[in-house]
Amino acid sequence: MKANPFKWSFRAQYLFGAIICFGLVAFAYFWVELHQGISPCPKCMFQRGAFVGMGAFFLFGAMHGPGKLGRRIYAILVAVFALVGAVIAIEHLHMQFSPPDPFASCGMDFYTLFDNRFPLSQAIRKAFMASGDCSDSHWRMFGITMPGWTLIWYVILGGGALWSGFRKRTIRIFGP
Repeated sequence: MKANPFKWSFRAQYLFGAIICFGLVAFAYFWVELHQGISPCPKCMFQRGAFVGMGAFFLFGAMHGPGKLGRRIYAILVAVFALVGAVIAIEHLHMQFSPPDPFASCGMDFYTLFDNRFPLSQAIRKAFMASGDCSDSHWRMFGITMPGWTLIWYVILGGGALWSGFRKRTIRIFGP
């Protein structure tokens, strides 16, 4: 395999994207949540869901090895999940950098919210109206909070998926 990921095949690029997405979710769960004891807010969980959706379509694309139209469809599906995750991350960052509201609350934690107490539509609506605990930034790396890092990864992975799905592929009969 070539060392330059821009020269990899579509399947290899999408497999790499799936590994990154599932690796980021595993990092958030095992390291941040279990090891450091930082419980996720509802917005964090929806961002994880966006990574799982991206990872699933990356993996489907890698396993399928589609033609031109299929590559474009997979690229758009991954980009949609990346866009949804980026919008949630931007809203989360806005909450973190806005002046604190003493009466704001993030509501219930994610697990309580979906513990059969509310219909799904009402639970999702309550999660997106959250504003309290979501504004706390307990975890930072290089001065960037968790939603900042997720936004960076959504842009990189979504852009990479679109590039890989829409780039012109040359067929080489002879040579490398």
